[in-house]
Order: sequence, then C-alpha cells, then structure tokens
Amino acid sequence: METIKTLQVPTNSVSIMQWKSELISTIEDNGNTLFLINEESNNLFCAQSELVLMGKNLTTTSLIPLKALLLKQTVTQAILSNLGRIEGVSFLRISLNKSKAALSDAVKAFANEQNCDFALVEKLPDFSAPGLVLMDMDSTTIQIECIDEIARLYGVGEQVSAVTAAAMRGELDFNESLRTRVGKLAGAPESVIKEVADNMPLMPGLIALIAGLKAANWKVAIASGGFTYFANRLKEDHGFDAAYANTLEITDNTLTGQVTGEIVNADVKARTLNELATLYNIPLSQTVAIGDGANDLVMMAASSLGIAIHAKPIVQEKASVALNHLDLEGALCLLTAALPLK
Repeated sequence: METIKTLQVPTNSVSIMQWKSELISTIEDNGNTLFLINEESNNLFCAQSELVLMGKNLTTTSLIPLKALLLKQTVTQAILSNLGRIEGVSFLRISLNKSKAALSDAVKAFANEQNCDFALVEKLPDFSAPGLVLMDMDSTTIQIECIDEIARLYGVGEQVSAVTAAAMRGELDFNESLRTRVGKLAGAPESVIKEVADNMPLMPGLIALIAGLKAANWKVAIASGGFTYFANRLKEDHGFDAAYANTLEITDNTLTGQVTGEIVNADVKARTLNELATLYNIPLSQTVAIGDGANDLVMMAASSLGIAIHAKPIVQEKASVALNHLDLEGALCLLTAALPLK
C-alpha cells in the first residue's frame, strides 16, 4: 500500500467539498493516508492532538499558511483525517504528532486571523458510538437570560440584569445571587413567565444539533441554573431527553420570590453529567458539556469535551473549545469532524 508523502494542497481557492470529492477518489483507488506533512522516514504516525478548523467561508486557501505555521512549530507529521460541510459550515480535521500545549497559542492566533473557530484537543469523542451532550439553557440553548426577561416585564430589569451579569462572570456566589434575583420578582404574575416561555428565541443551530445527536444515537439534556418552567418547555417542544433546573415557587398564580428544592449550581450541573452518563451507560469519554457562564465550568471540566458558546472571558479561557463565530451548529460540526473521512 503506497502512502502519499505530502498531500498537494490546491494553490487556488477551492471549496472544501470540491476538494473532498477529489480526495475521496484518491483514497478509494489507493487506500492512501492523506499526509499534509510527513517528514518522518518510517511513516509511523502517533497522534498527540486533533486540530479542527470550522467556518462558513473556510476554503483550501487556509491550508497553505496553516501548513507553514505547523512546520514552524516543528510538527513533523500531520494527517488530513476528515473534511466536509454540515449546516453551512465547512470543517477540516488534522491529526498532529505534537501536543496541544506546544501548539495552542500559535493555532489560536492563526484561527483569529482566518476568522474561524477551532478546536485543538488531545482527543475528540467518537461520534460513531453513543454519547451524551449536557447543555446550559440561558444564552446557550436559547438567546436570552429568562430571569432578566421576567424582571424586565415586571419593571425590575436593571436591578436583576446587573446581578445576573456579575454571577455569570463568576464574581458572585451563584446560590446567593439567584436568591437575590428571584426575591426581586416577588409579586410578579405567572402570566409574565408564560409570556417569556412563549417567546424564547432559540440559539441558532439548536434544532440541527439535536437532530444530529439523535441520528447518531446520542442523548441530549439541559442542566440549567435557570428555571424548570422554561427548561421543561424546551424539553417538550424540542426533544431533549432530560431537563434539570430550579423551581420557582408560584402561589395563586403569583411568584412568591422564592425557589424551592435544591439549587442547580455549578456542582449540581457536574453531578448531573455523571448521573446521566451512568443512567444511559455512557462512558465519560463520550460526554460533552456546552455553556456560556462561570457556573458551567465545573460541568465542562467533568466532561470529555467542554464547549463554550459566545461565552464570558473566564469561560473561554478554561473551556476545551470556544465558539465565537459559529453558533450551536459549530458543536455538531465538531462532533461530525471526529468521524473518519468517507
């Protein structure tokens, strides 16, 4: 079996799908490994990290400067492991024989220059085997913070949103901040939360992500520091397998300003990830956590792959992957990229 020593990258701009069709025929005809870089004489390859580039306007043009960057970082072997396009997003996955730690800063700068999102991880979950995605709700599955919307409609918006922002930045104890915010809603009619629930704007890409996960035999659930009123609506309307959130106390169709039961904070979210993985018989290596706030970090750390979406700076810094250009279709794209090229 002959091995391509160095894959010829198009010098002109070619769409990812056009280039893929050309490469597929090469693989089918010769069974070749698609080396982007191969400076090892024995051709034995041991992957130490996986790099995925994702962008709506990503083309082969990015590969020439990327190859130069990798060579500068003393990468001696790089294999083009998958490429394609899903939900309007093109992707490239390149397996590297150099560690994430050695490449992280350079790859981050490159992705910023290319205006694309990226993942640089030791290993990706196997999307061909069952898995679990656990998602935050507010500003993750939906584009709003529900408590801020309730407060705005009730006339205490500024008071509540300021506390929400500080809590999501990790500046306040979550339990205390939640009780403070909910307390300001005392006396609000239940019709207000129904209005918010009826008008929740979904995060772009959510429907496609859920469909893609279901098709791959993955479970998808919500663990939210928000409220069951909204999480259960999303579960019912969009097919989440489970939903966990805080319960607003409502008496005589009026909010009392209290939450009942255990507060779903950062530790509870992480515990929920482990409990669901056990329930569904899914190894932790097959778990993904998606969120945007500081109270999602423990959950992300407990998972195999933490994805920050339009997240606060502290979350972007600590998450495995940060999506800034893409929405939730980026998560589906990333998992799809983990599959073998075909």
